[in-house]
Amino acid sequence: MSGGNHWIEFKIINGMTLNQLAFKMYLKPNSVEEYKKRHNEIWPELKQLLKDSGVGAYHIYHDPETDCLFAFQETNGSDSQSLGENPIVQKWWEYMSDLMETHPDHSPKQLNLNKVFSL
Repeated sequence: MSGGNHWIEFKIINGMTLNQLAFKMYLKPNSVEEYKKRHNEIWPELKQLLKDSGVGAYHIYHDPETDCLFAFQETNGSDSQSLGENPIVQKWWEYMSDLMETHPDHSPKQLNLNKVFSL
């Protein structure tokens, strides 16, 4: 299962710790349009869970040459990948599993990325 606190950086802004995490995931071929559609219609309960857990910014980018997804999060609490025990997240993973490379528990296969530059 994916998960854990794999922070690439944290900083203090206005007295609050802001965590940053970058990772990549892998789409199955010809799945990007459906992936975008499902994320445009993200379940309200999942969106609320992410916000309540401290995910303040979450961006996902697609590399069309490799079908890799690059995800970047800023949080002041949990990252989305550490919420795998939550039934809402488990249900979302199962819902998305036909579009992505996943583990047997339907969690997305991911590779955490290391920061090599900041400005």
